[in-house]
Amino acid sequence: MDRPTPDQCQPALTPARHAWRILGALVVVGIAWGPMLPRQLHHHGLLALDLGCGAVGFALVVRRRRWPLSVALVTAALGAVSGIAAGPAVLAAVSVATRRRLWQVALVGLANVVAGMVVVRVQPTDQTQPMWLNLTVTAVFTIGVLGWGMYLGSRRELIWTLKHRAERAEAEQSLRVAQARGNERARIAREMHDVLAHRISQISLHAGALAFREDLGAEEMRASAGVIREKAHEALTDLRGVLGVLRDAGTGELLGAPQPTYDDLVELVAEARDSGLNVDFHDQLDPDDDPMPEVVGRTVYRIVQEGITNARKHAPGSHLTIRVSGSPGEGVGVVLRNPLGFGTATPGAGLGLVGLTERAELRGGRLEHRRDGSSFVLQGWIPWAT
Repeated sequence: MDRPTPDQCQPALTPARHAWRILGALVVVGIAWGPMLPRQLHHHGLLALDLGCGAVGFALVVRRRRWPLSVALVTAALGAVSGIAAGPAVLAAVSVATRRRLWQVALVGLANVVAGMVVVRVQPTDQTQPMWLNLTVTAVFTIGVLGWGMYLGSRRELIWTLKHRAERAEAEQSLRVAQARGNERARIAREMHDVLAHRISQISLHAGALAFREDLGAEEMRASAGVIREKAHEALTDLRGVLGVLRDAGTGELLGAPQPTYDDLVELVAEARDSGLNVDFHDQLDPDDDPMPEVVGRTVYRIVQEGITNARKHAPGSHLTIRVSGSPGEGVGVVLRNPLGFGTATPGAGLGLVGLTERAELRGGRLEHRRDGSSFVLQGWIPWAT
């Protein structure tokens, strides 16, 4: 929808908002009715007419959102014989102007100008002004009131549009994240099936033969067991390759290298420094503690790796601080901090942190990222338990 309807972008009329609008109408009443009051005190009929029409106007103006044009025209007509009704007439005119329907705004503006010229005849004051001056003042005031109302309406539409664009962008981002997760799961399933199904079927075949063959000798039994062991080793090697493909997003070829652990962090930091990134690495783990479990170290490695990648992409040449602390009883805390960049050196979908968050949660930990002043902070915690 390019343009919202007035009812969609109007703010809720709470008691506080209604109160200050009525207060503004009373200010207009003071300006319009004040010069008429001294003469009305000597002509009680004019005073009664003014009070009665003003009361009707205030009673009608509370329904201006339900019947905006009708209420604006009726209050303008009441304003032709009552200075008090000028307050409700102005409030109703502003309400119509916020809807930004030009023909309605023009009609209400004309009605208020005519009412302003008539009321000085019906409710004369002790100060007589030339007709051209009254017309000029009335027209300028009406144009200002309607212009203010149209500005409010334009601002409401802008806020409504920006809000819904933000909501739509957030929904689209959530959809992209869900699609990325689904694609990753489908990729895992394909790789597992293509690479491991054949190996596992071979192991199952040889194991089944051992279960049903009772005529095999000891040497044949050892040979079959050796085949099973060999196929199991091949399956493990292929599994490492699958995991490498899934996480490194390389060329699509299987990688046979073992998965990194915490001990590989030093080499990762050195590689980042060699590529031109200014890195301070603070390893605050107690060397006397038990060695970090491999699965925990691998998660910590991936968090640091993603932080280095983000710093290189979004803040190239900046200073990155990496701090790792903890103990077997407290778990492992990882904090990466770098200045916010002024752009993106290389494009990215922002899905790396999504996958890392899932990985940390699967390990029973957590991962969060935030802005801290002029810095970007990536912070995670992983339990020490295997």
